[in-house]
Amino acid sequence: MLGGMKLSDVLGALRSLAPEHLAEPWDKVGLHVGDPSQRVRRAMLCVDLTEPVIDEAIAGKADLVVAYHPPIFDPVTALTGATWKQRVLRKAVQKNIAVYSPHTALDAARGGMTDWLAQGLGKSKSVRPIRPRHDDPDLYKVITFTPLPHADTVRHAMTRAGAGWIGNYSDCTFNTVGLGTFHPRVGANPTIGQPGKLEEVDELRTETFCQGLSLPEVLAALRAAHPYEEPAIDVIKLEPMPTPEVEAIGAGRLVELAKPISATVLLRRVAEHLGVDAMKLGLPPGTKKNHKVKTVAVCPGAGGSLFEGAQADAYLTGEMQHHQALDLTQRGAVVLLVGHTNTERPYLSTYRARLKKAAKGIDWKVSRTDRPPLAVVL
Repeated sequence: MLGGMKLSDVLGALRSLAPEHLAEPWDKVGLHVGDPSQRVRRAMLCVDLTEPVIDEAIAGKADLVVAYHPPIFDPVTALTGATWKQRVLRKAVQKNIAVYSPHTALDAARGGMTDWLAQGLGKSKSVRPIRPRHDDPDLYKVITFTPLPHADTVRHAMTRAGAGWIGNYSDCTFNTVGLGTFHPRVGANPTIGQPGKLEEVDELRTETFCQGLSLPEVLAALRAAHPYEEPAIDVIKLEPMPTPEVEAIGAGRLVELAKPISATVLLRRVAEHLGVDAMKLGLPPGTKKNHKVKTVAVCPGAGGSLFEGAQADAYLTGEMQHHQALDLTQRGAVVLLVGHTNTERPYLSTYRARLKKAAKGIDWKVSRTDRPPLAVVL
């Protein structure tokens, strides 16, 4: 049996592929169910966490379900089992199955769902976000000082809580040995030394950093593991590091193809990439399927509102409102609607391959019972 990993370490791997600060402000990404200290050996990926999916996870002895769509979006006011969603959450809690959702963070990230969807269009001249994200996450440097015999325990507690991640590297810290002094006063209960006497202790200065979302957990873990009654802790907010790569992230993608193609070719490429045999097509008035396309706006799921700020020859997404599609076609654009989760679910195999590299101690599987709620029928 695989040794597995701490859930906190798995969360670090998930966040390295889809940093949570990239999610839309309205979204509910992150850990929905679970204790970061619990052990994970098997994990299952799905788009929608339904009752058949949670039953499959239980039967497969999964310790974690990564559900693309957030299982908890609106507030949950009870867990009585009166609704299917309550039953799903109750089963997850009862069976100690953690539940995590990356949603729009995975859409926006480099190599995420939207980049994968854009790859199916063919060779491109350029690919850029429709709505770029220029804001880096709030980063903090955390520094503490620990007597040498306890230094490893404190350092490991901090990294397990989410500190020390740089891309695909975990446990990143810098450590220096020095001499610490302190003078316990009346009322103190020192771990080392005694009140009224100046003490000198060999200590390890440990420096690491974490995102603002993880800062409370990191500080709580540090204090719980530290032997001192009043540990010295420095927290320093870091300025974002300028980098041109920031332009490569954000919501949606605007793809400029290497050369123009017809709407017919675009249809065929999308169908092959997504493995679908039916989709909705909107053409400009008076045009046919040989209408030429050079730029394509792409968004998984429902891209109607995002497309309001994008100028393109064609728009590819899962679904949009009638009047959004009408407006785009009347303005001379091609519209392809493939079905909401048809633009999302095929990415799971790619996501699994990436997670197998980022969290090698986990047995990753894709759900077999996760299916779209709607099907095309005659």
